[in-house]
Parts: sequence; C-alpha cells; structure tokens
Amino acid sequence: MNPDIFTSIRSHYNAFTKAEKKVAEFVLENPKQILDMSITDLAERCGVGDTSVFRFCRDLDLKGYQDFRIMIAHSLNTEEGGMLIGGAVSPEDTLEIVIQKTLQVNTQALQETYKLVDPESIKKAVDWLISAGRVSFFGAGTSYITALDAYNKFMRITPKVEAAGDSHMQAMSACMMTEQDVAVAISYSGSTKDTIDAAKAAKERGARVISLTRFIKSPLTQYSDLTLLCGATEGPFQGGSLSAKLSQLFLLDIIYQEYFRRTYDLSMKNKSLTSEAVAEKQL
Repeated sequence: MNPDIFTSIRSHYNAFTKAEKKVAEFVLENPKQILDMSITDLAERCGVGDTSVFRFCRDLDLKGYQDFRIMIAHSLNTEEGGMLIGGAVSPEDTLEIVIQKTLQVNTQALQETYKLVDPESIKKAVDWLISAGRVSFFGAGTSYITALDAYNKFMRITPKVEAAGDSHMQAMSACMMTEQDVAVAISYSGSTKDTIDAAKAAKERGARVISLTRFIKSPLTQYSDLTLLCGATEGPFQGGSLSAKLSQLFLLDIIYQEYFRRTYDLSMKNKSLTSEAVAEKQL
C-alpha cells in the first residue's frame, strides 16, 4: 500500500525545514500548477532556493524533482471523482454542506490512513503483542480515550492488557515494564509530554514501544521501536477531532483483528467468557 504524494507530504510536514514547509504548503494548495512548473519556477514561487526544493523531494524518498512531478500527476489522477466540497466548516455553510464536509473529512482520514498502512509493520506489532507478557496503552486527553477503547477491545480476548488512568499512574506503570512487555503510545501530534515520558520510561526498562501518531518524525517516535501512522489532518483549533480518533481506531482495529485471527482458539474462548460475564449484567 503506497501513500499518495499528498499523504506523504502531510506525514513528513513537521520534519521539514522552514523553507521546505513553504514548498509543502504551496504544493498542497496548488497541486495542478506543479505539473507545468520547473524546479526553478517552484522555488521562485515559494521564495526559496532550488536546493530547498530538491531537499524537499529527497526527504519524501524521491530521486529528484522529476520523480516528484510524476508522483503529483499520479496522485491527482487517483483523486479524480472524489467529493468536491471541502475545507473547514464556516458560519455561511448550510446544514447540508456541514454534513457533506464532515463526511468528507472523516472519509479522507480513513483513506489516508489506509494508504499509510504497512502490512509488515502491522505483522511485527501483532508479533510483539502476542509474545508480550503485558501490554500497556498510553495516551493523554482524547488519545487516552482512544487508549481506553483499545483496552476495552483487547480485554475481551486477553487478560494481559491495561490502560492506566492519570499521568502519575501511567508513569508508575511505564517504569515497571520489562523486556517482555509492550507499550502502545497514542498521540496525534507525537509531542504530548506525558505520553512521551511514558514511552521513554518504558523503553528505558527494555519494553518495546509502538507509537500511533500522525508524523513520521516527532519527539514520541524518538522512543518508538515501531511507528504506525494515522492519516487525519487537524488544524490548530481542531484538537481532539473525530477524524483523528477514527484513524487511530482504524489502526487499532486492524491490529485487533489480526491478533484475534492468529490466536483464534484462545481469543474465541476468552471472548465467550467475557461475553457471558457481561450478559449476566443485562436484564
């Protein structure tokens, strides 16, 4: 599954230099213009040097500007036929437009996350979870709610999961981890201090750290043994958006389904036990 160039730009964005970010912003806002522009044209429009544009292309794992233009053309072709209404909700929008924009942003988040999914990384994550003695989910704010969702899902099929509450509990949980354990750190920005601290403590104890985040390079990924990328894009006033949560839950659901498939007999037995226990609570 290869991400399109726009998804790749967004996931690399916070690792770009100031000049490269100018190029990224222009490309995302004016992708069709790139097809008719030389590297010098693009550099002049962005107010940067040719070298900055070349470095921008190389940071996207491309050989150079020509490869970049080919990727732009390919990505534009694959996006044809998509919904035309986009952008943030504005006071002038009708309810019908609000509904369409909300659908589009959530659909786009799932599609981008799908493009970023690396089957080998998912396989490795599940390998680690299956062999782990203990699996701890970490997150803060909305990401903690996602961590609780993951805990609630996995506790139905395995008793070795946990999701400690406040930052103090998470810090204590992380520092008690061992080489047999796995920490799953969830943070959209990859810059949430409490989650970074938990990941760092877990790694120092020898535990494997899996991060679910938006950006390839961030403070969190410095302490991660494996990074899984979500595709949602949040603006500065959209913290805790549903699209980010959906993309994280999508990744966690893939991991859960694969874990269940590979431990089918035991997981099915445990799921039957937990389902019966919950059923007794219903009238």
